[in-house]
Amino acid sequence: MPDSSRPLRKLGFLTIGLFDPADPASGHESTLQVIELGERLGFDSAWLRHRHLQFGISSPIAMMSAASQRTSRIELGTAVTPLGWENPLRLAEDLATVDLLAGGRINPGLSVGEPMHYDTVKHELYPDSSESEDFGYPRVERLARLIAGEPVRDFSGRQGVVEEYSSRVEPHSPGLRDRLWYGAASSKSAVWAGANGFNLLSSSVVFPEANQEPDFAHIQQAQIRAFRKAAAASQLHAPARVSQGLVVIPTDSASPDQREKYQRYVDERTPRTRAPQGPKGMLFAPDLIGTSDEIAGQLHAHAGFQEVDEVAFALPFSFDHDDYVQILTDIAGKLGPALGWTPAQGRQDLL
Repeated sequence: MPDSSRPLRKLGFLTIGLFDPADPASGHESTLQVIELGERLGFDSAWLRHRHLQFGISSPIAMMSAASQRTSRIELGTAVTPLGWENPLRLAEDLATVDLLAGGRINPGLSVGEPMHYDTVKHELYPDSSESEDFGYPRVERLARLIAGEPVRDFSGRQGVVEEYSSRVEPHSPGLRDRLWYGAASSKSAVWAGANGFNLLSSSVVFPEANQEPDFAHIQQAQIRAFRKAAAASQLHAPARVSQGLVVIPTDSASPDQREKYQRYVDERTPRTRAPQGPKGMLFAPDLIGTSDEIAGQLHAHAGFQEVDEVAFALPFSFDHDDYVQILTDIAGKLGPALGWTPAQGRQDLL
């Protein structure tokens, strides 16, 4: 089992891709430039949040497609795509297409559940079936089957002179099914993901069980262990991967103004981490800010981090492009090495 003495094997980052509604193209271009920078710095993966009817990336699949043509090595993922907004068959086609364009670098992260603020959008999203849609696990199971190439129908073959039909989703991208992730924040979801052949995305939010003390790190540790146990019992994939996604803000090369801004951001968000939130007792992890050595020490002491050997550190939501450049450069050049991570050969040009 991974522990604090085990080197970090994979280092990634997660961004929301915020944009100014008056100039959305610039925000999207900034996100693509950040992904390009990540590849040059040697990151193993870049992940995109999924936001609908907000000023963040609403179509990460389109963004991954664009990024795949501007990069050659870095893995591209979503963390996460809420399936309540998606038709699984159409989504399977899009993901396979982008995965082929990217050379097998796509890591779709998924979640289930009713779309946020569903009552405000259901009349447009599902005008004829809003009361009967199933937003549970069967929706993601269906997507996984379609991506795996299982038959959609019995009909296939040639019709007429030129039309050729398939019984499965096309194009088919071999290996994509093994790169499906599930974003779980509860023990139930973690166990389900392990038992059903998904990798696990564990983030900065957890839901404790009724008998658990409200300690974020140890709850996350218990969920990861439950996932690994369920995955091992299922024998559907080996090895089952787990990635942790805490917010880290290294300040090694930050300017005084940046350090002040970063600290204000953390101070505004810290109160929500001190007690369970909402009827389900949701717990938020504190943001980690300081020098890379200080953050590495905090991570090595973190019970959840001790269970993983790959991470996708979350970038703060509302910072500027130059801030992300500084943070990513410090993560790759200082924090990652302090955690035992080594960039791949040929990716040292900006370090």
